[in-house]
Amino acid sequence: MEILTTAAYDKWIRKLKDSQARARINLTLRRCQIEGRLVGDLQPVGDQVFEMRFHFGPGYRIYYLQHQRTVVVLLAGGDKTNQAADISKAKALAAHLREDKSWQ
Repeated sequence: MEILTTAAYDKWIRKLKDSQARARINLTLRRCQIEGRLVGDLQPVGDQVFEMRFHFGPGYRIYYLQHQRTVVVLLAGGDKTNQAADISKAKALAAHLREDKSWQ
């Protein structure tokens, strides 16, 4: 499984102040790559965008788009407090990527 990221996701994870949470999120993503499948608490949020929920800290979330079964694009991240805005941002990023199609 190939995991790609957007600039929005990279900025979010880099600025995440909780270094232990950042390490746990990165460990989960490495596990996904090793196992060749997504693991964890996964939910659709609409427009073919999904949410990977983490049950620690303020309820961190990663929003992603999956292409076939081999490519996952991490769109954005956030936590429960800004969930609605983060979902809107992820959907807009996904729409832009679908139009571009260079990542497929």
